[in-house]
Formats: sequence, structure tokens, C-alpha cells
Amino acid sequence: MQCEQIAGATAALLLLDDGEGHFSSVAGWPNPRQDLSFLAGTAQQALSRKSSFVDQAPGAGTAQIGQPIESQGRLAGVVVVELKRVADIPAVIRQLRWGVGWLEVLLVRQRSGNDAAKLARTGFAISILSEAQQHSAFRASALSIANELASRLECNNVSVGFVHGKSVKLTAMSHAAVFGEHSQIVSTIENAMEEAADQNASVAYPPTEGTERRIALAHEDLAKRLGGSAVASVLMTNGVRPVGVILLERDRDKAFDDAAIETLEAVAALVGPGLETKAETNKLIAGRAVTAIGSGARAVFGPGRPAVKLAALVMVAVLGTMAFAKGEFRVTAKAVVEGAVQRSIVAPFDGYVASAPVKAGDLVEADQVLATLDDRELRLEAARWKSERDQQSLKYSDAMSKHDRSVALVVSASLEQTAAQLSLIEDKLARAAIAAPFRGVVVSGDLRQLVGSPIEKGKVLFEVAPLESFRVILQVDERDIAFLSEGQHGTLVLTGLSSDAVPFTVKLITPVATASEGHNQFRVEAAVPGEAPLLRPGMEGIGKISIDRRSLLSIWTRSLIDWIRITAWKWLP
Repeated sequence: MQCEQIAGATAALLLLDDGEGHFSSVAGWPNPRQDLSFLAGTAQQALSRKSSFVDQAPGAGTAQIGQPIESQGRLAGVVVVELKRVADIPAVIRQLRWGVGWLEVLLVRQRSGNDAAKLARTGFAISILSEAQQHSAFRASALSIANELASRLECNNVSVGFVHGKSVKLTAMSHAAVFGEHSQIVSTIENAMEEAADQNASVAYPPTEGTERRIALAHEDLAKRLGGSAVASVLMTNGVRPVGVILLERDRDKAFDDAAIETLEAVAALVGPGLETKAETNKLIAGRAVTAIGSGARAVFGPGRPAVKLAALVMVAVLGTMAFAKGEFRVTAKAVVEGAVQRSIVAPFDGYVASAPVKAGDLVEADQVLATLDDRELRLEAARWKSERDQQSLKYSDAMSKHDRSVALVVSASLEQTAAQLSLIEDKLARAAIAAPFRGVVVSGDLRQLVGSPIEKGKVLFEVAPLESFRVILQVDERDIAFLSEGQHGTLVLTGLSSDAVPFTVKLITPVATASEGHNQFRVEAAVPGEAPLLRPGMEGIGKISIDRRSLLSIWTRSLIDWIRITAWKWLP
């Protein structure tokens, strides 16, 4: 009508937005089948300028006028008219604007109708999703979706299938808790689902206007097996790839249309991610492992994901290097330094501590007094026995002068007994001063707080170790003891001397295990060659014993392999 009212109009083209940002031809004049591509340049200029545009070549005698169409603040289309006789161009533009105003109102009404339909589809999809979310189990949710769709859309049957690798497996059928997985009808339904999944699009039979270009051979076969029913399949996705298919069956006189397909696509878009999450959650550990391995393989060998491929390449290179590169295999164990000889200093008799000038950690010389015991009672007793000895000596002399042999013999025996008692007391007095047996360090013992306190005979008062030689005591785990043998060399790093490594040689492996920190450990003694002036008994650290050279991969995975072997031996029949 617009072109007939514009004088000199020879051709016109109407382009409208298809909703995805693309403008396509919806009308042409005077012949809709005429090639009007020569008007595309003017249409592009009008759209880019968002205002009326006139393309008039000098001396050509023709002009093209483009008028953009706006709807609610955005470009909705453009109309282009070609004039053979250049007349009053401003008047033509005004007339086009009047016509465009009518189109804008029509588009607003159409959009309002589309928005209402989308809102209704969204509400329907949300209600289905709400029903599915009431079930935590994957199969229960899928069955709930199938039952709800069958009831609300008046379907004879609704089937839900999930993608497994390159195939689709039927998961749930409406109003059927159990179905024959290997029956012919189930195979036909799965074939139809796979047909939709392979095309990554919805499929219907009889086809609708939106699905008529898609292959529907499997759907046609299913419809025939069902006695001429109408069949439609829509894809469930997780936003990246198809995860499942919903297939619906209806009577032929209630065939699916594009509106029904769009509603089903909205439902599938909402329920797909939730069902996939529940499917992953309900899988056994082995199933999850298979899924994880499959996802990793797709990331490594599939298209895209260059960062993952680079990381996999680096990992393969590292593993290859570890498999062929050699390293020193060493057994690690906690270690403590002790003196090669460790002498215990004990109380020589029952008494009281008189003084204690040294403590643990002090350096002492040979025969240096470590502590003294109170000897006052001993001195008094020694004086008493000396007096007794002198009296016995006088009696013995008197008996000998009188030639009284019987008395002399008795007094002689008493004199010897007295001399023995005096010798014992003098020996105790000599040992009242407790001295160091050699030059060394006091490893343990501190009597400064016990001065005046009684001590019992045989009680360990001090432990002294020499400074010239040391030994290392290692607590080796039972899993590593088989690698050790006498004569092997190692290195010790102490907590207080982390910058200095101390060499040692294994001398003795105790064949008895003791429980410590929840593990069985063997005591291994090692000697430190030469002098080590910085070492002190009681120092702790970590010792490593060199075994041999082997691949780095076997060294770092040894513990894991041992654990797998023990676990397999425990559980395998």
C-alpha cells in the first residue's frame, strides 16, 4: 500500500530482525520473488546511521530511500524504496515514517504476544522443575518429569533417556516403574532419541514447520510401531553438550506444533542440568571414576582446551623423565645422637646429698667431682671403729704378754672384725665424693634441687658420655628395614645444625621391632667416623641411609605401590 501511494516507486524491500540480531527479508515489492539485493546497501546505511538515508547518484535519475524501524528503543528493521522519478524526497520520507509507525505498533503487539507466550512457557517449565526437585534420586526425578509431562500435555507416554558415551539409554517411562530394557519397543525409542541427539536438535513426526528439514526416520518408525502416533523429541543440555532426550507420544489428531516444541525445549533446558547433577551424585565410585577419566580424555584428545593439552604434554614429559632418569634411593628415619660409651654414675650407698656443682650439659674432666654425699655420720662411725680397734689392740697385747693364747685368739678375731668394719667405712668416705670417670659431657642428672635430700644406694645420679666418639640411633620403619644392611653409609642432618651434614656408617641392626607413634620401628645403630666437635648427645635430626641408584619414578611411587600390594593381598581372595 505504501509503494502504490508513492509516486515513481519502482521497488521496495522490508527487512526485519529475526530476534538474533540478523535482518532478513520479509516482504518485497512489486514481486516478492524479484532479486532486490541492489537495495541492501541503502538498507545497511540506514541501519548503521539509525536515521533516514537517501542514496541518489548524480545524473542517474533514480534514488533509494532507506527508513529504519525502531521498536521500544532498538532497531527492529528497515524499509527501502527505489524511486525512478526523483520527486519530493522529504514528502516520501514523511510518508515512509507514517507507514513505519504502523509497523512499529504491529511489532510491539507481536512482541507483547511473544513475551506472554515465553512467560507461559517459562512458568510451565518451572512447575515441572519444581516437581522434579522434590526427589533426590536420579531415576525418581526422571520418572516424576515423565509423569508430569504425560499428564499436563495429554501424552500417551513420555520417555526420558540419558546420554551414555555415543548412545542414549532409556532411564524412565511415564507411569511405569519397571520396563524391559532389551525389548523391541525400548530399542526403537532409544533409536529415536539417538536420532535427535545426533542432530543436536528437536525432531518431530509428523514434522512441524520448525523441524521439517530434520531427519525423522527413527521417529517415523516409532510412530508406525505405535499405531500411527505423533512423536516428538527434545534435547536436555547442560549448557555445553546434550545430556539427555525427552521423547513424547500423542494421538495423531493431537500432533505436536512449534509452540508445543518450544515449551518442551524450555522444560528440557531447565531440568537437564539438575538431572545430570543427580546422575553424577548417584553413581558408584567406579562410575564416577569412569566419568572423570572420560572427561579428562575428551579434554586431552578432543578439540580446543589448549591449556589442558599443554599440561598433559608436560605431565607425560615429566613422567618419562622420571621413568628413565636415575636417582639415589635413600631410606629416611628419625635419629638421635648418643655417646659411643655412656657411663651411668650411681649412688655408692644410702645417704644425703651434700653438694651438686654440675648439671646435665656441663663439660667435665676426668676425676672431676660431680656431687658429694654427706659424710659426717661416716666420719663419726670411722672414729668409733678406730677407737674400738685401738682397744682391741691393747687387749691383744696384754693377752700376748700373759701368754694367754685362748684370750689372744678371741681378741685377734675381734680385732680383724673391727679392722674390716673400719676399712668399709673408709671406703665409703672415699666414695662420698662422686667423680667423673673420664672427660666428657653430663648427659643427664641435676641434683641441685635435691641437696639435703636422701638417696638410695644404686640410684642413677648422672650419665656421662665422652666427647671423642658418638653413635647415631635411627628408628627405621618396618617397611624400609629390608633395604638396610650393616656397612651402608648415610648422612645425618640435625635440627640444631641444619647447615652441616654428618656422615655415618650402619654398624648394628636390632632384629626386634618396637611400637612407636602407631608404627613398628627397628633400632639401627650407626657410628660417626672421626671427630665431630659440634655434636652433643641428645641432639635429634633426620638420617638418610643410601641404598642404591634406581629410577626416580620407582623411588617416588614406592610407598604407593607397597600400599596397593598390601591392600590387594588383604582383599583379594
